[in-house]
Amino acid sequence: MNKVPMTVRGAELLRGELKNLKSNDRPQVITAIAEARAHGDLKENAEYHAAKDQQGFIEARIKEIEGKLSNIQVIDVTMVDAKGKIVFGSTVELLDLERNKELVYKIVGEDEADIKVGMISYTSPIARALIGKNEGDEVSFAAPAGEMRYEVIEVRYE
Repeated sequence: MNKVPMTVRGAELLRGELKNLKSNDRPQVITAIAEARAHGDLKENAEYHAAKDQQGFIEARIKEIEGKLSNIQVIDVTMVDAKGKIVFGSTVELLDLERNKELVYKIVGEDEADIKVGMISYTSPIARALIGKNEGDEVSFAAPAGEMRYEVIEVRYE
């Protein structure tokens, strides 16, 4: 199976969530189930059923995160000698040539992507167009809104 790239920050966030699920959320839901069980009849015990549903969600999320962590390749962009090229993990400052507006994106793994905070997946059309480019290059690609054109202003490895 191919390894899935992830930034150091993304891997740390997943590990932190896993630790919280195992050390905080799981014990809390086990306690909630025990307390609800003590109330008697389980057939009509809404607290018990809610706690069991929560336990199922927590266990599924733990399994999902463990699966992801077992299949990632953590890439520390600060340790990569990219020679000014845009690579996975790069932070890229762009000029939208149509709107004359500056944008900043960080190219990250699919699980880390959040366009609202400028984190774009390496599989997105814009990231695929940017990877391998240098400062000063112009990039165009097809987006849902039509053809987009950007100029690469700066590439940072942070």
